[in-house]
Amino acid sequence: MQTRDRPSTSTPGTNPNIKHNRIATVKRTTGETDVSVTVNLDGTGSCDVATGVPFLDHMLHQIASHGLLDLEIKAVGDTHIDDHHTNEDVGITLGQALAAATGDRKGIVRFGHFVAPLDEALVQVSLDFSGRPHLSYGLEIPTLRVGNYDTQLVREFFVAVANNSLMTLHIRQLDGINSHHIIEAAFKAFARSLRMALEIDPRRAGTIPSSKGVL
Repeated sequence: MQTRDRPSTSTPGTNPNIKHNRIATVKRTTGETDVSVTVNLDGTGSCDVATGVPFLDHMLHQIASHGLLDLEIKAVGDTHIDDHHTNEDVGITLGQALAAATGDRKGIVRFGHFVAPLDEALVQVSLDFSGRPHLSYGLEIPTLRVGNYDTQLVREFFVAVANNSLMTLHIRQLDGINSHHIIEAAFKAFARSLRMALEIDPRRAGTIPSSKGVL
């Protein structure tokens, strides 16, 4: 199917030392989906999402709540075929919004890591807002579906986010046998890692967090 990708971004400010400016809206329209994402990096965990994929909505709530991001995400897609296009395009658009809201990345901590337990499941996430997109994915999800959600789409979501936010992302499963628990622990660990990486470091004084002076 031919797609018509028309992403647009708006960033109210680029100075990372003025925290209320770290907000971005990105819209993406293709022949398969119509997605709008607004993210506030310095929010309170407010979440208003409706993607047409209920389990994905549940996981986006984890990102907002545990990452203390304000998220507003609306998506309409060809879910009558399956959830793949909507799942992927929400990840793409969220990644683009994170990149836009972060701006030139001056002053951020840059690195984040967290180990999240959920009952028997234990998942570790480490990430670097490096400008170099990469995903190492180590989840071993025992079932093909959680409810109606295809568990293969978890990897596709994180690929899309990592590539479009320009982050290096490592996800490792340390324990777990319940598919829902494993996936939710991964999203919670990602959220807390993201929160850590995007915090403003007052000792940076608005400089690029790299010995090279550029990300």
